[in-house]
Amino acid sequence: MKLIPTILCGGAGSRLWPVSRELHPKPFIRLADGQSLLQKAWLRGVALPDVAETLTVTNRELFFKTEDEYREVAGTQYKDLANSFILEPFGRNTAPAIAAAALQVAASHGEDALLLVLAADHLITDQPAFAQAVAEAMRLAAQGKLVTFGIQPETPETGYGYIEADGNMVLRFVEKPSLEKAREYVESGNYLWNSGMFCFSAGTMLREMQLHCPSILAATRACLEQSRRAQGKSYTQIELEPETFGRVPDDSIDYAVMEKSRNVAVVPCSIGWSDIGSWNALGELTAPDAQGNRIEGEVMLHDVSNCYIQSNQRIVGAIGINNLVVIDTPDAVLVADRSRVQDVKLLYARLKAQGHETHRLHTTVHRPWGTYTVLEEGTRFKIKRIVVKPAGCLSLQMHHHRSEHWVVVSGMARVVNGDQEIFVNTNESTYIPAGHKHRLENPGVVDLVMIEVQSGEYLGEDDIVRFEDIYGR
Repeated sequence: MKLIPTILCGGAGSRLWPVSRELHPKPFIRLADGQSLLQKAWLRGVALPDVAETLTVTNRELFFKTEDEYREVAGTQYKDLANSFILEPFGRNTAPAIAAAALQVAASHGEDALLLVLAADHLITDQPAFAQAVAEAMRLAAQGKLVTFGIQPETPETGYGYIEADGNMVLRFVEKPSLEKAREYVESGNYLWNSGMFCFSAGTMLREMQLHCPSILAATRACLEQSRRAQGKSYTQIELEPETFGRVPDDSIDYAVMEKSRNVAVVPCSIGWSDIGSWNALGELTAPDAQGNRIEGEVMLHDVSNCYIQSNQRIVGAIGINNLVVIDTPDAVLVADRSRVQDVKLLYARLKAQGHETHRLHTTVHRPWGTYTVLEEGTRFKIKRIVVKPAGCLSLQMHHHRSEHWVVVSGMARVVNGDQEIFVNTNESTYIPAGHKHRLENPGVVDLVMIEVQSGEYLGEDDIVRFEDIYGR
């Protein structure tokens, strides 16, 4: 029986700001062991038996970053596993994403193939229990059921939806409750947390969508027919066409299908699950000291208790504080009462409304070819650290308003500068005048690291004219 782990990777990056951003959402946050939540989700799926390929539904802007994340942890064991992608031009909720995935899996593997839908930003710490729950879900899905995973509740959480269940039978789905109701649910023993993970055959989901949300299914099918595909020996990459995708109704799979269907089963499980929905939840992953403080990074404390402090780039000093969250990043600092961390999304919303760049990007920005980090900027100048991956190649481009000085720190660069093509080695430099067509490429097998100094009357990232680009931008 073919199993397709299907990872939904997106999010606004609002609840864990300033570490998460619009173009660096929660799935890409690294935990203390160095792995991101996305990498853990992918490894969780590929470790299961009968996996035919993985399918990831994500934003077009996150594609190359997601590929890099998978490549980093694949090693030799999974390097030949097919990783297919459905790339959305913008978010449209989970029902369209799952409709596209089910249509694609049905076309490539047949309607009997099973999809295991996983959120890219959840944490599961008990892999054997997870594998056992998946095996039970696959058994039910093979019988034609839409299967959801219900988490045995440990506390009366108000941030989760609940499932009232009798064994594998779903009696009803319940919205996020009040604290009083949540206590009742937990004490009754009949309710489970709704994990947002699912297992079903492609054919079963398509039939249920045709019954309960035919407009979503029809619009998604029409979009797929208009979308660009790249087909390889063992993978498919589908870039959803923006205009037709914009016509797909926006809805969650819970509202569109699961809560309406009479064909739903649940697998109750205890798998060490968390949706890491706040800074408190993330802080719980770090062991506390004797005063209840949870610390990541270099921190100096005096008379501090029950705080979560994270700083990975510089030392943070704290005196006489209690019950606070302090998150330090190179361009933004968050200080919040631990009882108010759910309000972080309100700060994020205000930053976005004001067009403040910190809602969208970090100082280190990922590109298909590598990364750049803004080290310093001021009037008429900007200094960047540029890292180009082996075989990485920037577009053939031109800037109207700025010139650039490039100094190679390590590696070797192949540079097109006007009509010239030169190689620039470690400790060498070159100059790109404004108005010159130019391209930077790493022809080597190690990272190319450079310092770029920009100077000119306008230094915005939108001062770029692309002539050729291997990444299709």
